[in-house]
Amino acid sequence: MRLWITGLVIAVLLCNCEKDDNGGLGGSQSAMGEVGEQLDASNSSGVSNATATVTSLEDGISTMDATATITNEDILDILENVPEFTVSGNSVSVSDVQFRITTEGIESKIPAYPGIIVKYDSKVGDVYSGGSGIEREVIYKSSDDDYPYGFMYIKVIKVEESPTPFPGVSKIAYIANHRFGMVGIDFTLDDNSIVHFTLYGSVEN
Repeated sequence: MRLWITGLVIAVLLCNCEKDDNGGLGGSQSAMGEVGEQLDASNSSGVSNATATVTSLEDGISTMDATATITNEDILDILENVPEFTVSGNSVSVSDVQFRITTEGIESKIPAYPGIIVKYDSKVGDVYSGGSGIEREVIYKSSDDDYPYGFMYIKVIKVEESPTPFPGVSKIAYIANHRFGMVGIDFTLDDNSIVHFTLYGSVEN
């Protein structure tokens, strides 16, 4: 699940800046989208050594490569049907995944999977288009520090995507924080089981 963990790994907080010219995010460049920044994902469902790294930053677009070791057969089956992924045994990789990462949020620049992933100033009920009938809706926003993250509790915003373009995945929930960026992702599979990832970046906003 590297494509998602890869790019959805970045985000940030408040901003009083104007929108960019393509109707996407405004805000200034986030440190999370700078070259060399790294995102690690932890999971107890057969995924290890999952890391995404920003390899280039041009015109506000961050390009990322990611790798992981996956022993969970259900996840491997899903990724083998996604053309962007290379699967070799238990090694999975994806490259040249592009996102705009600003202090306002995260926007996918992947042609087959475009649009805003999260905006930190959104309200519950706000909806972003993901193209091809995909909608991303803000389903929760903390008013208190209520989400466990490492050794602390933090405020989060949760964005639910449905349907998804990924075979075998019925919906995705993105969990983000204005300071730490994308902190978690839940994948609901077609059998209603949930695969959860906790994400840790190498910088903060």
